[in-house]
Amino acid sequence: MVNSGIHQLKEPPDPDREPYESQYRWVMLALVWLAYFAFGVIALSMSPLVTPILKDLNLSYSQMGIIMGAWPLTYIVVATIGGAGTDRWGIRKSIFVGIVLIGLSAILRYFVGGFATLFLCVALFGLGGPLISIGSPKTISLWFRGKDRGTAVGIYLTGAWIGGAISISTMNSVIMPLTGYSWRIAFVCLGLLALVIALLWWFLTRDAKPAEATESANFAKVFRGIINIRNVQLVLIMGFLSFAIGHGYDDWLPKILEVSGLSPATAGLAASIPIWVSIPTMIVVPRVVAAHLRGRIIALLSLVVAVTLLIIVTTSGIPLIIGLVVYGTSYCCVLPLLVLILMDLPEIGSKYMGSASGMFFCVGEIGGFAGPFLVGAIKDLTGGFLAGACFLAGLTIIRLFLALSIKTKPAYDIKTPS
Repeated sequence: MVNSGIHQLKEPPDPDREPYESQYRWVMLALVWLAYFAFGVIALSMSPLVTPILKDLNLSYSQMGIIMGAWPLTYIVVATIGGAGTDRWGIRKSIFVGIVLIGLSAILRYFVGGFATLFLCVALFGLGGPLISIGSPKTISLWFRGKDRGTAVGIYLTGAWIGGAISISTMNSVIMPLTGYSWRIAFVCLGLLALVIALLWWFLTRDAKPAEATESANFAKVFRGIINIRNVQLVLIMGFLSFAIGHGYDDWLPKILEVSGLSPATAGLAASIPIWVSIPTMIVVPRVVAAHLRGRIIALLSLVVAVTLLIIVTTSGIPLIIGLVVYGTSYCCVLPLLVLILMDLPEIGSKYMGSASGMFFCVGEIGGFAGPFLVGAIKDLTGGFLAGACFLAGLTIIRLFLALSIKTKPAYDIKTPS
């Protein structure tokens, strides 16, 4: 019976059946979730280790902010090229290489000796990260349709959030004690976990050809065609702002809570609260929000985020906990809604989703680099995190007005015209 099950698992799909009609789509969703889990574990592993790294390597807050922004910086360079490459190479090879590279990024941090070498190791994450974050929405666009698509986007994105939550909440309370309080060995453990997930991806995943087959189109022509779409322009700007807010705040959140008086272990647990509470919301909201309401919902969420950013920095006790909970349930839904807006544009579809998401994450990670650097620099200048939080709250208000300009309509089953 076991052999029969394995044979069926590896059996090639029915050529007459679209990928989104196959039950194997749920296996693909689980594999994408694991890939994004590895992404989240390593991406957020730096923030709970800020204190020992600052002390061990004798770094300033500005230098640490630059290091935190190192992988978004390289991500910017790779994302657009990686998006076009994913459209041509297929998701199996692209995401596998991406997971291997982020695993190596973590393992090599064991050998760093100062600012420059740590910057390079973290920057390596930015070479592999785009292949995962670009390949994942393309995978969903191929294997899912209708409301299942919204559900699948919400579910796969929880992989990064759960990975990040585990990394933040257990780093100082579990992982560091188990490794003899060596942040270097802690990074090695996370890197090895990523390599195991890479092997699972390689042996279990399947490539699927989109209904609109991808031809070898001229990259510049595809780029011009996508960038001229008004909704794409708005989504790209909002992506920039969203990543600046998210990276700028989340990367520093454990340290913000430490400065407010919490121990490193308690700060890590508290910083994970927004991630844990976001998971049900992220699964439900992308499915239930009608396509034509996505812009308005993003605007409402932006207002809530602006308020909670300031509450978290200025309060303690019960108000702080409430702020963390509300922040988690509001901030998390913006990214899946933006991805769905892109995915459902009839001019993009499955055919150009790799290129479009590559552009989205490329522009977004410019903000991902700027956010933590600016918050760190403002901390050095002012001596506190309040001014940085006010700056990020201002960005959310700008995003609010842009979101109200989005015009969307149901487009789940519209295929890209040739």
